[in-house]
Amino acid sequence: MRITKAAGAIGAFVECDLARVVESAQAVAELRATIVEHGVAILRDQTIDARAMTLLGEQLGAIEPHPAYGTLEGAPDVQILESTPEVPSKIELWHSDMTFRAVPPTFTMLQADIVPTGCGDTMWASATAARESLSKELADWIEPMEAIHDFAFGFQESLEDPATRATIEEAIEANPPVRHPVVRPVVESDRSAIFVNPLFTKRIDGLTRQESGWLLDALHQHLIRDEHTVRLQWRPGTIAVWDNRSTQHKPVNDFLGHHRRMLRLTINAD
Repeated sequence: MRITKAAGAIGAFVECDLARVVESAQAVAELRATIVEHGVAILRDQTIDARAMTLLGEQLGAIEPHPAYGTLEGAPDVQILESTPEVPSKIELWHSDMTFRAVPPTFTMLQADIVPTGCGDTMWASATAARESLSKELADWIEPMEAIHDFAFGFQESLEDPATRATIEEAIEANPPVRHPVVRPVVESDRSAIFVNPLFTKRIDGLTRQESGWLLDALHQHLIRDEHTVRLQWRPGTIAVWDNRSTQHKPVNDFLGHHRRMLRLTINAD
């Protein structure tokens, strides 16, 4: 593999053939180490199908379902994230995937299937670099804190839409609020990360509503400072794999009115 940094704090371009990587335990281990070290690995010009994508996911860990998304026909582990002019995407906030679970997924793999030209990018932010750039006083203050993460909080817009409410009501019942540390160690690394996000983190436990809102807003804005981020312009054949323990991400929603279709795996290796 040839590895080139994509930005100062996060991201690496990885030149390899994933179809061959899945045939080698050593190559999969090298890819995994790259993801952990750089937060997100970006691979261009890949031709793997859903079966090979699933095989790679299984070698990285246990594949996790998502309660709100449909899956690819013939590949029940591969989720479809799709935005059309008729049903546009509603996810606009920075987040780490599925932190509403007691054990959130370790890695996410996303493959570009249908992407509009010149729009529909994804951005990532390094939650580890953000933690390390805090002042010692603030870092020490938030270290023992815990926050409440809530599926229903993250899907408020879907709940308000009669067309999508019925599909997620059962998922809300199956996913009650959970508690996570505000600062979380990253397994396989000697680093720790800020582990709150504006999509799923409802409040910080033990603080008043006002105090919690103030602190969460400050941490969210600090995390997405330019020097902590990287931006990817998708094209067909591009695959990104990232570490949800150490990063956050968001789609750049400038593709409304266009068709954008991505294939995703969420993988738990912890």
